[in-house]
Amino acid sequence: MATEISLPVLSPNDFASDQEVRWCPGCGDYSILAQMKKVLPTLGVPPERTVFVSGIGCSSRFPYYMNTYGIHSIHGRAPAVATGLKASRPDLSVWVITGDGDALSIGGNHLMHAIRRNLDINIILFNNQIYGLTKGQYSPTSPLGKVTKSTPLGAIDNPIYPLSVAIGCEATFVARSTDTNIKHLSMVLKRAAEHRGTSFVEVYQNCLVFNDGAFDYATERDQKVEHTVELEHGKPLIFGKNRDRGIRLNGMNPEVVELGRGISEDDLLFHDERLPEPSLAYLLSRMRYPEFPEAIGVFRDVDRPRYEELLNDQIAEARKAKGDGELAKLFSAGETWTVEA
Repeated sequence: MATEISLPVLSPNDFASDQEVRWCPGCGDYSILAQMKKVLPTLGVPPERTVFVSGIGCSSRFPYYMNTYGIHSIHGRAPAVATGLKASRPDLSVWVITGDGDALSIGGNHLMHAIRRNLDINIILFNNQIYGLTKGQYSPTSPLGKVTKSTPLGAIDNPIYPLSVAIGCEATFVARSTDTNIKHLSMVLKRAAEHRGTSFVEVYQNCLVFNDGAFDYATERDQKVEHTVELEHGKPLIFGKNRDRGIRLNGMNPEVVELGRGISEDDLLFHDERLPEPSLAYLLSRMRYPEFPEAIGVFRDVDRPRYEELLNDQIAEARKAKGDGELAKLFSAGETWTVEA
């Protein structure tokens, strides 16, 4: 006689650890943590099959606050650690938590290769345009002219734009949200988790102490409707308090136009997140305040083979053809030699 067993319904508290959260009061990290805890129970993946991997920085304390497995690794290497974990345990749900300094400075090389391999992992980059943990030095995403403790006369490095980098590496899922738009952030995190392949999400995150207000134009109630455009698949790019402005393509260049003066919605750029060709997503990633409204939402969502599946298929084929093999025998195989003193 079959017996039905009802599975427990998980809640955000099931993913919360007993550790005291030690971020500065008012830090945007709190919001991202809260939305993550809300999204995880909806995914149907239990805490014991979920892993958060981080590098170094304020955001990288994230694994301590999750009641899941967690790895607080070394500076910039979280994508490399996550790659090894996912390749060896493809059954796990693997998240990388990183910041603009951690991911794009010392970790730039590791980030790039994780994205191009398209492992089924989720990379969440907290962008606050500053090194917060080390008390306010300029980061790879700080704008030109930014005055910080390490750039007293203003930054002279051209900033890196994370989404442009990810799209340049042919990322299969690319999105952006903000720490204050919690409904939108939850939607983006859920879609990132549901994507099969590497999902890359940039979150505009306020650092109240060392870079307060860096993204006010995109997060403040009275400004964001004028300075951001929300991407929706299959819909035209329209923005503004009265939804009377849009983005039109003039050749390969975007331009802001006003609706109603001989211009209709049909003349605007329609968003297609599923285009195999990444040029449109890249173009959107280069629309920057104040010249353009900055896009939030899902830029790109396409399907490609996953690295861990291809890798494990190759291993299975090799085992079938040659057996399990012996490590000691492998070490002494091929050309070997002895170095004599």
